[in-house]
Amino acid sequence: MSATVFNNRLRQILLLLVIVLLAILLLKQLYIFLPGFLGAITLYILLRENYFHLTIIKKWNKGLTALLFILASLVLIAVPVYFAIQMVTHKVSTLLNNPTAIIENAKIVGHKIESLIGIPILTDENLMTFQKKATTIVPTILNSSANILSNFAIMFFLLYFLLSNGRDVEKFLDRFIPLKEENIDLLSNETKTMIKANAIGIPILAILQGIVATIGYWIFGVSDFMLWGFLTGVCSMIPVVGTAIIWVPLTAYFFAIDRTSSGIGLLIYSLVLITNIDYVARLTILKKLINVHPLITIFGVIVGIGLFGFWGVIFGPLLISYFIILIKIYINEFGVAKDAPIT
Repeated sequence: MSATVFNNRLRQILLLLVIVLLAILLLKQLYIFLPGFLGAITLYILLRENYFHLTIIKKWNKGLTALLFILASLVLIAVPVYFAIQMVTHKVSTLLNNPTAIIENAKIVGHKIESLIGIPILTDENLMTFQKKATTIVPTILNSSANILSNFAIMFFLLYFLLSNGRDVEKFLDRFIPLKEENIDLLSNETKTMIKANAIGIPILAILQGIVATIGYWIFGVSDFMLWGFLTGVCSMIPVVGTAIIWVPLTAYFFAIDRTSSGIGLLIYSLVLITNIDYVARLTILKKLINVHPLITIFGVIVGIGLFGFWGVIFGPLLISYFIILIKIYINEFGVAKDAPIT
């Protein structure tokens, strides 16, 4: 290797090192806004085909069309999230302003469980600790609300840029992705499929389970059934345990306060309807949309929530799919055929 070639390689490595270090530094400083970036990418992939159809085929104005799409996204996403946060914050504040009722109900349940298994679950010390920690819930929710609002602002700002300059961004990425054309297409198709499946499919399933749960809670006399139904829909996105995080304690509470008929009814309703509506929806209205292996979804959500927060339900499964697809691409790019002679 000549000195010139060696110097060029060294300059290349140093430049790549600087780029990587700057990328890490920027990511570290902007990590709090990562959900906003991921949300913008998600919405762009969902909206790009319709946007290009209107602006290229129909000759609509790019800026005004982008604003129209952002307004529609704001109505469909941001407004429901805002009202959900308001509802949860109000209910939690109301409960914490009257902690006596919570403590008394907790004691009833604790004594009932203790009488059944013979082991004390809730002591006075545990309840005092819970009460102290509960006072931090509302400030935490308010801080989270501010974070969510700032991420929404970043998301819609970046979405406008992506829609207005989408073609240029895609051409830029095509130039710098070091893969064969067919592998770039494979990666692109996998990204669109996974994002559409998770960004549309998972919220639809959560809404369905939330509605079914709300109806059941209303039928069997659960207090604040709207709040518990909403929380059930949210918890449906949690792998493995899902909606049981909500309806199991509610059922146990009914048994603890001797409302046995309501407890039995809610238990049967939850096992038959709340739990199984997920499978019914997957086999009917979402069959064509969600064609993702359940293990990819389960482990993807577990990984994604830890990395990306709420958006992890979309990008977690996408990461695992990327891992699998990149192995296929590596084999396609650099692999040796099985029947090739070993040298």
